[in-house]
Order: sequence, then C-alpha cells, then structure tokens
Amino acid sequence: MQRLSTLSLLTGLLFLIITGHFSSSAQSTISLQGDWALLLDPTDKGVRSHYWNAAYPDKVKLPGSLTSNGIGDTISVNTPWTGDLIDSTFFRSDKYKTYREGHVKVPFWLNPTRYYVGPAWYKRSIDVPEKWLKQKITLNLERCHWETSVYINGTFCGARNSLVAPHRFDVTPYLKAGRNSIVIRVDNRIKINVGPNSHSVSDHTQTNWNGLIGGMSLQVSDRTYIDDVQIHSDIAAGKVNTIIKVRQDRNRVFEGTLAIKVGENGKIVEFPVRLTNDTTTLFASYKIDNAKLWDEFSPNLYTMSVQLKSKDGQLVSDQQHTFGLRELGKKDTRITVNGRPVFLRGDVDCAAFPLTGFPPTSEQEWETIMKTAKDYGLNHLRFHSWCPPDAAFRVADRLGLYLYVEAPLWANQGSAVGTDGIIDRFIYDESLRIIAEYGNHPSFCFMSYGNEPAGADQEAFLGRYVNFFKQYDSRRLYTSAAGWPSIPENDFDIHSDARIQRWGEELTSIINKGTPNTAYDWREIIKSHHRPYVSHEIGQWCAYPNFDEIAKYTGVTRAGNFEIFKESLQKNGMGNLAKPFLMSSGKLQALCYKADIEAALRTPGFAGFQLLGLHDFPGQGTALVGVLDAFWQSKGYITPEEYRTFCNETVLLAKMNKLLFTSSDTFKADLEIAHFGANQLTNQTLIWSIIDETGKTQKSGEIRKDRVLIDNAQSIGSITFPLANFKRAQRLTLKIQLKGTSIYNSWNVWVYPDKVAENTDKVLVVKSLTREVLDQIKNGATVYFEAFGKVKKEQGGDIKIGFSSIFWNTSWTKGQGPHTLGLLLDPKHPLFGNFPTDFHSDYQWQEIVSHSQAMMLGEFDPNLKPLIQPIDTWFENRKLGLLFEAKMGNGKLLICSADLESDLGERHSARQLRYSLFNYLNSKKFNPSVEISESDIDKVFIK
Repeated sequence: MQRLSTLSLLTGLLFLIITGHFSSSAQSTISLQGDWALLLDPTDKGVRSHYWNAAYPDKVKLPGSLTSNGIGDTISVNTPWTGDLIDSTFFRSDKYKTYREGHVKVPFWLNPTRYYVGPAWYKRSIDVPEKWLKQKITLNLERCHWETSVYINGTFCGARNSLVAPHRFDVTPYLKAGRNSIVIRVDNRIKINVGPNSHSVSDHTQTNWNGLIGGMSLQVSDRTYIDDVQIHSDIAAGKVNTIIKVRQDRNRVFEGTLAIKVGENGKIVEFPVRLTNDTTTLFASYKIDNAKLWDEFSPNLYTMSVQLKSKDGQLVSDQQHTFGLRELGKKDTRITVNGRPVFLRGDVDCAAFPLTGFPPTSEQEWETIMKTAKDYGLNHLRFHSWCPPDAAFRVADRLGLYLYVEAPLWANQGSAVGTDGIIDRFIYDESLRIIAEYGNHPSFCFMSYGNEPAGADQEAFLGRYVNFFKQYDSRRLYTSAAGWPSIPENDFDIHSDARIQRWGEELTSIINKGTPNTAYDWREIIKSHHRPYVSHEIGQWCAYPNFDEIAKYTGVTRAGNFEIFKESLQKNGMGNLAKPFLMSSGKLQALCYKADIEAALRTPGFAGFQLLGLHDFPGQGTALVGVLDAFWQSKGYITPEEYRTFCNETVLLAKMNKLLFTSSDTFKADLEIAHFGANQLTNQTLIWSIIDETGKTQKSGEIRKDRVLIDNAQSIGSITFPLANFKRAQRLTLKIQLKGTSIYNSWNVWVYPDKVAENTDKVLVVKSLTREVLDQIKNGATVYFEAFGKVKKEQGGDIKIGFSSIFWNTSWTKGQGPHTLGLLLDPKHPLFGNFPTDFHSDYQWQEIVSHSQAMMLGEFDPNLKPLIQPIDTWFENRKLGLLFEAKMGNGKLLICSADLESDLGERHSARQLRYSLFNYLNSKKFNPSVEISESDIDKVFIK
C-alpha cells in the first residue's frame, strides 16, 4: 500500500521568489524507435509457449503497425472485421460476386492492404549503462493498439490496456547493465467491449491496427521524481494553482527544494520540501504579471517549468507543461470562455487516417487538419469515441480550437453503460487517464463518457459520472454523452433534434417537405433544455464519390469501395458523368449544410453545432458527407471563403418566409446578425442588394447598426419592396454585406409571372399511352405524357426522391430516403428557356421533385439522355430520369414523371416549368433523335 501525504506551499513563509538560471533536464533517454524483430501469434499460444524466448523470423520498423510494415493477410470474405456490417448485401448479391472472388474488394469502408487481428510479439535488444541501475527506468510507449504486455530479459513486467494514453512501465527491477532483451506483446483483439463501432478500435475509420506509434523510449530519472503536474487557472487573480505529485521509493526521505517558473524570463518561486512518503501531493500558487488569457482569438500560451532539487542544489527531477489561462463556464444557455459567450462551430473527428490507418503523433498533420477546420470557419472539434495523441492538443493550443474529447467508447450495438461491470470501470479509468495526460492543455475544454450509449441504467450511471468529474477537475465542462441522455447533471447537452434532417424522417423533414424558406429555427426544440444545447452530428449530407480521389490512397488502405462504385457507374453506361454527378451533388450538399448551420445561428440562446461532417467518413457503408475528402482536401465545389459566408464568428442572416415569388408579391426579408467575435461591433453599415442573373444590381440600400453585441438573433432591419417590375421568370440573389469588410452572405430567390399562357395547340397531352395514343405518335403526333403516378415500382416508382441530398448513406440507414443526390441539368437546354436553373438542384426544384417519381432508363437506348436526371445512390448507379424525350415512328414523345399538373396556382415553379416545357414542345428545337419502342414503354409504365 502506498503512503500518501499532502503539503501546501501557499503561505509566504514557505517560499522564496528568486531570479536566476533553471538547470537543464534531469532525465535522459534511449530511443527504441527503429528495427524490431516480429513473431505473429494468430492462435494465441505465445504465452504458454514462452514466446519471449522464441526465435523471431520477421522484421518491422517501429513506430508503425503491422499493416504499415506490409504484414498480415490480404482481405477476404472471411476477414474478421471489427465493426458492424449493417448491410449484408455484399455477401449475397450477384452484383458483388466479382468482388467476393480473387482480389476481394468491400464496399462498406476502405480496404486495408493487410489485415491481422491477434497477438503479435515485438522484440529487440538494448544496451543499458551501468550508472542507470541506481535510478528509476521507465519504458514509455506513446500510443498502443491495443493491449500490451512487456517482458524484460524473459521476466513479465506488467500489462496495459489504455486506448487514450501512453503505456508506461517501471522496468527498473528487470534491467541489467549491458545487453537486455525487450519483448512487447501487442494484442488488438477486443478484450473489453467498448462497442464494435467505437472509433478507437473499429475498421470503419482508423482500422483495427496492431502496433506501437509515437514516442518509444527508455527514460531514466531519480528515484524521487515529479510524477504529475496539473495547472488550474484563476483568471480573476491572474494566477495559476498547481497540483504537483512527487513519488519515491518506500522508506526514502528526501530533503530539497521545489522550484517553479513560468516563461523564459519569469520569476522563480522556490519551496523547501521534505518528503517522507511514497507519494506526496504539493499545492502551490504562481502569480503571472500582466496575465494574458487564452481563447480562440488570442491563444496565448505559457510554459511552466517545475524542478525538484536536492539540498546541495543538484537537479533531481523536472517537468515542463504548456498551459493557457482560461476559464469555461455557463450563462443561461450559453457556454462562456473567460466570461464571453461562445458559439461552438464544430466538426466530428472519427479517426479517419487513410494513409497510415492510425492517428498522427507529430504536429504536422494535425496542423493541416486544424488550420483547414479554421479556414472553413470552425472553432471546435469533437473526437467521437476516441482521444487523440498529445500532438493534437498542442496544435489546438496554438491555433485556438476548443476540443471535446471522449473516452474511447460507443457503448451500444452489444455494449452498454451502467451495468456495474468492467465497462463502467474502464470508462472511469480511461477518463482519469485522459485528464492526467492532457488536462493542462487549454484547448481541452469538454469531455464525456463517449457516444450514444445503451443501457437501462445509463442516466443514473452517467449522472454519477458527470458529477464525479465536475468535482474532480473543474477546468472543463462535462456532459453525459454525445447524442443522449440529456440529464440534469450535464453542464451542457448534445442532442440530435435540432437539425434539418433527423434519423428516420426521410422525406418528411423540413428541407424535404413544405415551402422552402429561411425563417425556421430550433427555439421550440431547445426550450425544455435549461442548459446550453449543442446540436449533435448535424448535416450528414452526401455528395457523389470523387473517383479522382482513388489515386490518393497510396498508404495502408485502398479505396476498393470507390473502385466498386466507379465500375458500377461505367457498367451502367454513365462513366462520363462521374464528375458532373460529383459537382452537381456537391452544390446541393453545400446548400443543405448552409441551411443546417443557418438554422442553428438563427436560434436565440443556441450553444452551437457539431457537423458530421466537414470531411468524409469512409466507413459505415461509405458516408461521403464532407465538402472535403478523407484527406481534408477540397472536392472542388465550394471554397473556404464561400463556406465562411454562413459558418464563421460573424454571420449575416436573412429570414424569409418563402423563396419563390410571383410578380404580384412583395419581397420581404428580415435581416439579422450572429456575432461571436472577440469584441462587440459599433457603427456598422449593412449594404444590401438584389442582383439578377447577369450580375446587374436591380435594388440596393443601406441599413445602419450602431451596436452589435456578442450574441445571435440580433435584428438589423428589414427589406421590403414590390416585385411588380420583375415581369419574367428569373433568379435573383439577395446579397448582404457589412460595409468595409469581407463579411457577407447571399441567398437565391425566384420570381415568376403571375400568369402564363400555356400553348398546347400542337401537342397531344395524355395521362396514359394507350394503343390509340401510340398509333398517333407513330403517325407523326407530338405527345406529352404526364407519367406521374404511372411508373412501376420496380422501374423507379419506389425510389424515394427528395429535394435534399442523401442522409449518411442508403446502406447504413437501411434504405432511408432520399435515395438520390439531387438533379443533373443542362441549363442551356431549350427545355429551360423560360425556367431559370443552374446545372444542379436549388430551392426552385423542391416542389417539383417532392411531387415526382423516378424512371429507370438503363435498358433504353444508351444514347438516350434524360433532360432532368436524378443522381442515384452510388450503391445502385441506376440511370434515372424525371423527364426525357424520344421519337417513336414518325412522331415525337416527351415523358415527364414529375407532377406538373396539380395545384399550379400555388406551385409556381411547377407551373413555370410546365410553361417552359410546352414552349419547347411547340418549337422547332424539339426534335428528339433517340428512338424508343413500345416494349420500352411497357417495361416502365403502368398501363
């Protein structure tokens, strides 16, 4: 049993303030990076067979994984994946038969080049200086996956199982002077059921790798040593309160001094100490002159040096810690940093590192990731069911990002919390390790057990968890979990109701049903939450795969899923449309994210959002939810500057009850500002303008705003004017900008004539293709077939077409709608001569696609090109159409499976498209070249 004591060093009698030189480090190390011998143990007989004494036939380089060293099996249909496979289609469908044979490719996540699950034994020899043997020697392994067991010279030294912190072993008793054998057994099997989809362990993202990464060393120190330093800010007093834990051998007495210094030129505060116990906890305060605070705008950092010296002044032990002065708090439903309200604009990081298969432990890659996040207007990252290495915290400290870290569990899908067993204990153990290892980082602001738990007693267990850690370490805010439950103990809630597409809503969500507008918000949803409310995993909007990305996968994973989807598109005769599909779906994806984010910013008292995501999630069926790919690189359809117009510390907003108008309407927009910058704004002028499709300004004005607080839902004023002068159908853009700044935002609106004179003189309009109608077409008639409601289910009638893009992906959601990724259009086609459109979906298409059926056209003549083409889910890649033209005999036929007939007095876009369609039908430009047959018609449509 350890003997513990505490010693307060707060009184003036116990310390001296001096100036002078701080000694250099007392520690020295031997690096263990480099070549290691390897022995795999797939049948787990190594412990019984004393593998620490066995011959090791293979070589690897560490840090690294087995996969990064090219070791393991190639994947097969029998690979024992870690992670749920919700969709079993791959294992039974004929369309995947080729990929189940020979060179196997799987569609549900990235394909590792090699795969191994089980124990692996790593061995090397090291020379230890004789002078080290009188000191303490620690084996440090920065990040291991997963369980490690260490043998020194054939003797077992212990085991560790942390997924969040370094594995450290006191190997002092086991080493000898000269040559020593070090053996590390690494086992990446699931020993504790943290949940099969936890991003700390699953193949969905970082892969279930086996290996050792980051720092690897033997470190020597005095037998009396500083074990831990925790630094707590007191910004009101301009000081830090420090908790210093010192350890030593039993029955040892140490007398000397403890010295603390902050910064290169800071004063040295020195304390006399006398230590008689195994573990002594010391408390000390340090006043910082002219203290500068840390936040997202001014990430001021300090370095504290702590040194333990003997009575004769010899350096015995030392540590250095970077910290920032900051205090987190709550005010009503706001989160505050140093008393200032903040609005969290976050992304969910799920540990996707496709080149290495494991997280980076150096700062360079984290710098790229975090600078990119800030470039897109974010100030926050959530680490979903995993904790990053120290390098991530160091970079976030420097850049001013607020990090939310979770213990490495998604205790669901066969796991649960609150069972009073090994999982509950592991949650506490890992949470304590996270705080001990990373607690001084000012960027470490929020923490929870993990993601979306199961368990009948979850609320009671997580309530105790939150209360325990609020008392244990008050430097951050705590919540039960991401997603649920919302319980009174939480400092803040993370919940999924406040987003424009919730799980299971399909085509009934705000963005897919009802009148397009920018006036909705979440105040009714959050009014029952009396704590800050952060919206959970908003977005999840997909874009079509970028097949150019395949070439980027040069590391331990290959984009076999992308290759399957690409080959499917080519097989269905649309390989040439891959790039247009990407760009068109990407534009719609960006529109959906803009709608999600702006709704959050319009909501009074809202605390923030966490996107899923800014970048792609390569697992769970392949969820291409980012405007950036899995490498954090742009896909090319929205720039950071464009993204920041609706996602930034200052965002201008326009609340419009509708976006589709007629010439007899009055345009009205209520303008607001959401501002969460470093300071209030004063004497601002807002410039507004209405811009037509040629770029000409049709209307403009200015509105003064004397004072902008740090808040959202702040009214600026309103724009109101009649639309009587806008006689023709056209798209207009409302742009608002703060004068003299780069802060602006914009929205498209559409104005249509009140009445249109539909010309059907030369066109036979039919609701079914009867024998009589077919004969008329063959004899030269021009026919318009209103096919809505007539498409056979198996020919597209059961495809769920929505306005929005696909939510997450159709595989993991078991076919939730929408099944399509928007429309691909040719705005220069004469069909759209009187209907303003771009090449992609925008809000004027919402009322059209929400009253439509898809037609499957894959078995028609390959040269037939739909004029309105829904982009199908990449799992199917069916050639779909809402409207196409063809010839039949001597006649001409145009078929539309969107409802352009009902309620046209209220559905202005549908009426205008119908008008444009008939103008096209009656023009010489309507001259289809591709012929279809009666059998084609019979195959698709109900008679």
